[in-house]
Amino acid sequence: MSLLNRIIEKLNPAQPEIHMDQGETQSSTINSYSAYQAFNKIEVVNRGVSLIVDSAAEFDFDVREKIRGLGVNPYSTGEDKRKLYNLLNFKPNPYQNIDSFRRNCYTDYILDGNIFIYFDGAGLYHLPANKVEITTDPKTFIKGFKYGDTDFSAEEIIHVKDNSAQSIYRGESRLLPALSSVGLLNSMGSFQQNYFDNNAIPGIVLKTKNTLSRKVKDRILQEWMRDYNPKRGGKRPAILDGDFDIDSLGHTDFRELDFKDSIETQETKILKALGVPPILLNSGNNANITPNIKMFYINTVLPIVNHLVKAIEFYFGYDMESIKENILALRPELKDEAGYYSTFVNTGIITINEAREKLRLEKSPEKHADELRIPANIAGSAVNPSQGGKPKQPPKEDKEPKK
Repeated sequence: MSLLNRIIEKLNPAQPEIHMDQGETQSSTINSYSAYQAFNKIEVVNRGVSLIVDSAAEFDFDVREKIRGLGVNPYSTGEDKRKLYNLLNFKPNPYQNIDSFRRNCYTDYILDGNIFIYFDGAGLYHLPANKVEITTDPKTFIKGFKYGDTDFSAEEIIHVKDNSAQSIYRGESRLLPALSSVGLLNSMGSFQQNYFDNNAIPGIVLKTKNTLSRKVKDRILQEWMRDYNPKRGGKRPAILDGDFDIDSLGHTDFRELDFKDSIETQETKILKALGVPPILLNSGNNANITPNIKMFYINTVLPIVNHLVKAIEFYFGYDMESIKENILALRPELKDEAGYYSTFVNTGIITINEAREKLRLEKSPEKHADELRIPANIAGSAVNPSQGGKPKQPPKEDKEPKK
């Protein structure tokens, strides 16, 4: 028996216990006030998540050569490089464009912590993550996936998992640590809405020395709510008779109902949990906006994109990488960019036409544009590259000394 067969048969000896500890199935971990509801109702959540999703969806994928021994889907051996490139960058399936497909995937990644993609051998299809159930396996790792009444094998699904302290199978929503802040924001908004819907008047108490029946009290309250409704003008004059007097129950005014400081604090907490610098959503001229954008891409967007890249790379078995040259925030200034590609061309790393292709320019018809430049100080001689060392100098002619 070969070593490979012995390794395959042995598998992970702890997997049966992991299977029992983690459970036979793994479902979404979203709380009752879910991240999906927060995305639809809370402005800062929607804007923060959309900023990450739209930024991540800009990245295209570069497909290189097949990696021997890599690839878990049954169609991977017959998948050619060009077809896979088109699936990942142009047309994932006959019914959806690549931008919509990517945004659906990344939205699930932020809100649920997982991405599930079904591959039928010809197209890629997104499955809503919060409805997908993972079936664990006591011998290998994952037995399969289930969406409603539809079962999928482990080889049919590309699964991208975010970090989780609870499960090794499913990721957790990036909003999970900030759900308390999300709930507080929602409560403050609901309080404001109910306050004005119920025609409330801040801190007003009607006082009288007489004892009134419940019927009289209700009639007086109804009259005040009708005649001094804030929606119809809160500063109408009031006529008090019957020994009535007005007193203030508190000092609350409408400005205090804005909860301005509290709302800003909770919004900052939510943006930090998502990995979005709060300065990116603030208005005004900020001198340090550029480094914050770069930090946002490097620390938040790129890791998310790379998680998807590595999952697809493992599934199809091709060497893959995200293409960063097309992202405006990650591109150097024009002067730096010119020096960047000039250095690569002049040191023989890429050809002129390869540099022009990176810059989205038409190829040069010149023959030398497709040839690598070999620097003289590296090859030894510009005339004979196979000859090393310093190029020979022509002998100096002896000159007669001047008389």
